[in-house]
Formats: sequence, C-alpha cells, structure tokens
Amino acid sequence: MKALITGGAGFIGSHLAELLLDEGWEVYALDDVSTGSLDNVAALRERAGFHLIVDSVLNPAVVNELVHKCDVVYHLAAAVGVRLIVEQPVHTMVTNVQGTETVLEYCGRFEKRVLIASSSEVYGDHRTEAPLREEDRRVYGPTTEKRWLYADSKAMDEHLALAHHLERRLDCVIARLFNTVGPRQSGQYGMVIPRFVR
Repeated sequence: MKALITGGAGFIGSHLAELLLDEGWEVYALDDVSTGSLDNVAALRERAGFHLIVDSVLNPAVVNELVHKCDVVYHLAAAVGVRLIVEQPVHTMVTNVQGTETVLEYCGRFEKRVLIASSSEVYGDHRTEAPLREEDRRVYGPTTEKRWLYADSKAMDEHLALAHHLERRLDCVIARLFNTVGPRQSGQYGMVIPRFVR
C-alpha cells in the first residue's frame, strides 16, 4: 500500500509516516517545511519506501501526481500555532481552505480515500463543563478576534469534505484532533506544552 501524508514532515505527520513504514507501507510525505521540520524525518529519509517531497498542498500539479500514485491520503497539512495564525491570517485561511480543497478535488478525481485532520477549535467557545457532542452548536466570537479564523478555516475544511462526500461520493473521514502533544512538536509557533518543557 502507498500513502500520501500532507504535512508529512510535521509533528503528527512524521509519527504517522514512521508507523506506516513499520507496517510495510510506502509513504510519500508532502511538506513545505514552513512549520514542519526536516529534522522530524531525518531518520526516515534513509528508509526504503519513504519519499519526501518539499512542496505545498497549494501546488495542484504536485498534489495531482501524488494523489494519483497513492492508495490513501492523510491530509494533515495546515497553518498551525497561535502565533502563526495571529501574525499571518491570510496565509492561514488560504493554506487551510484552498489546500484542503485541492486535496479533496484530486482524491475525488482518482477515487482515493482521504482522512481530513480537523481541530477541536471547530466547537468554538463553549463555557460549560458538559462533554461536547458531534451535533452540538458551534459558538464563536466576533470576526475581529483572530483566533476564530483558524476555527472557521477548519470548519470549512469539514464542510468541504462533507460536500465532496454528499455530491461526489468521496470516501472521506474527518478527525478532530484535541491538543495533541508529544516528541517532535515545536513550541516555535505558540504551542504551550513544548515551550514549557523546553
């Protein structure tokens, strides 16, 4: 089996690549290394079956070629980190929404199963202690609050995936990640726990 991991040199993507390689998969990691790191995949680059492509999910020609040759796609590439989102709101929206649309378009064209990484931020600003449910209403602040543009961009990713599923029968899964932490995570863009650890 062949997998494409967008954001494959990132914190989560590099761990996923390692896991899939251990299970005998061939892995294509697409990453522009804007928030990922070549250090994250340094050991993987020596392994048979690992291919690193330093480019962007915003490059349709590259996404087209990689989706076509793989069996499944894990779309993890995104603008991440509080600092980056606050300082580069346009980059955040374009990377998250346009990048996801590009990936979904080619997954649909070539009938490839895709996992879309979303975020707990799509739930918004719930101030109760009740557990969140899939059908809960999303509660956001004003559009002038930059925090919400990330939440909106990930919600749009989900809407795009669901629309591709409904209209085009795209086989897709949405995974909402909640404050994922661990080795290889950088505190450079505002992630709190790696900064505290350092």
